[in-house]
Amino acid sequence: MSGGNVSGASEPGENVPGASEAGGGTLGVIGLDADEEALYELLLDRSPATLDQLAAAWTRGTDLVRLLSALEDKGLLGTAPGPPPRYTAVAPEIALDALLLAAERGLTRARERARSLEEAFQERARERTPPAVVEIVTGRRAVEQRHAQIQRAARHHLRSLSKPPYFDRLGSVAAQRELLDRGVTSRMIYERDFVARAGALRQIEEMVEAGQRARVLPALPLKLYIVDDRLALLLLAHDPADAATALVVHPSGLLEALIALFEGLWRRALPLRLAPPARNRPGDDSRLIALLLSGLTDEAIARQLGVGRRTAERRIAELMARLGARTRFQAGVLAAFAAGCHPT
Repeated sequence: MSGGNVSGASEPGENVPGASEAGGGTLGVIGLDADEEALYELLLDRSPATLDQLAAAWTRGTDLVRLLSALEDKGLLGTAPGPPPRYTAVAPEIALDALLLAAERGLTRARERARSLEEAFQERARERTPPAVVEIVTGRRAVEQRHAQIQRAARHHLRSLSKPPYFDRLGSVAAQRELLDRGVTSRMIYERDFVARAGALRQIEEMVEAGQRARVLPALPLKLYIVDDRLALLLLAHDPADAATALVVHPSGLLEALIALFEGLWRRALPLRLAPPARNRPGDDSRLIALLLSGLTDEAIARQLGVGRRTAERRIAELMARLGARTRFQAGVLAAFAAGCHPT
């Protein structure tokens, strides 16, 4: 067969049908690899088509005959008698729904098995003397992997203290958005130094718009994630750049103490109720109020607002005058209360 040996490689991030970061297709969860998905998409566009017609349009190096056989086995294509035979894609509403239902049944069985394994694990843990309360995780890669696993395990509630060391920003933001999309309540307390970082305020605005409840404190005692009331991950690091050791805490008095620590800090922290980036307009003081509450310097506030220091100082002075505030922090608190942003 000719025409099937041209490489279809692309640069990372290029929008190629069926491609993904890991080399698998978007439909990998229902059993299609990247090449099968790409061929099915080609069939949807070209049906009915002969093998030679498909080969002329195929830009990947994979054997078309094998792929066509795989798609037929999965119920994604039909053939019309020839000569030559013609291949026709089965409508996605029919073909993919059947695969999706099968995958959902498989996921249900997997969840049931996971629950039974968790019950067995907890039963064995109760039998141990002393019970396994804390796991020690070492190595940056292992810590980051456990951090991602624990975040994804949240079913109802995620509590977080955000301070160095910071994990991959884009991956962490994506994981948080996924939780919020699933209806998980996310409460995050940010350390003031993070709010002062370039681009941090915009990131927080986007998360708040997505549903996160955000507050700020001048300093936090540790980096902490608490999933529901079941698990906690805390990092042991004296060096902010070090994320090589962490503790995973299971149900125990220690976990209850960490939950109480978070709730106490949450009551002390000041809310960051920010207008979404799309609604920020000149003269809107919501960002300025949030920055004042965070206790940032005039220089840091100017940088976050994207204005000069003198402009930031003038806006702060005008806000203080309107509110009759004696200090910058008092102005932030008064403005926040006036806007209905008091702690809840």
